[in-house]
Amino acid sequence: MKAILLIFLGGGTGSVLRYFIGKALNSNITGIPYGTFLANILGSLLIGLILGMANKENLVSQNHVLLLATGFCGGFTTFSTFAYENHLFLKSGDFLSFALYTIGSFIVGFFMVFFGMYLTK
Repeated sequence: MKAILLIFLGGGTGSVLRYFIGKALNSNITGIPYGTFLANILGSLLIGLILGMANKENLVSQNHVLLLATGFCGGFTTFSTFAYENHLFLKSGDFLSFALYTIGSFIVGFFMVFFGMYLTK
């Protein structure tokens, strides 16, 4: 039951923070989802840091991993919004934004996970 509560609290906090970042940074004028991109990239870096510290001599407890990695990062990052925004790019015929957003998100996201884990070594 404790694990579920930790994930719930972390996920709710991450989701609310993502909402505010999206409201502040997603552009209604250009349609470019800067907020979603930033949340996904920061979440990737954060999960790399958290899991890197958890793997390194148990610097982070299992409860902290549940709260921060599973809960917070799970609520903060969003694949479903990313997929929907790409759908909108394709629907509007904006193939360049679709390609840049998709490729950029994957490349930078993977890099940030690896970078976060590297920082903990």
